[in-house]
Amino acid sequence: MSFYFEDFAAGQSFLTQGRTITEADVVGFAGWSWDTNPVHTDAELAESGRFGQRIAHGLLGLSVGMGLASTLGVFESCSIALLGVDGWRFHRPIFIGDTVRCRVEILSTRLTSKEDSGILARRLTLVNQHDETVQQGEIGLMVSVRPDTKVSTGEV
Repeated sequence: MSFYFEDFAAGQSFLTQGRTITEADVVGFAGWSWDTNPVHTDAELAESGRFGQRIAHGLLGLSVGMGLASTLGVFESCSIALLGVDGWRFHRPIFIGDTVRCRVEILSTRLTSKEDSGILARRLTLVNQHDETVQQGEIGLMVSVRPDTKVSTGEV
């Protein structure tokens, strides 16, 4: 089923499948991002640090959250562009071995001035296997309206 702007409404919520963060994820992210901070890459040093073990990069969590959101099957057919990441917060560390899921909530919808697309205000919440919020923020998305459909202007 293809989703379009008209299929979304404020208050809708979607929950993704889980994804376990692996050693390979952290090492790979450190390699291609050049973020080799010892809290991510040095097990011995991290063991004596604040968290007692290595933690995943914050932006790795954000990336996984976006990837998980794409597995829902509701945004792929209609996505035009991400509009920004607002108020993203890192509430708890993500450890190697943690399994995270992403909850996507539609906060509001509005039609663009051209009326050929709409804006979804979305809150993404990354939760671990203990259902604790580890990261959260808002990520706006421009989406297509259904082809050959006239949508009323204003707030939806």
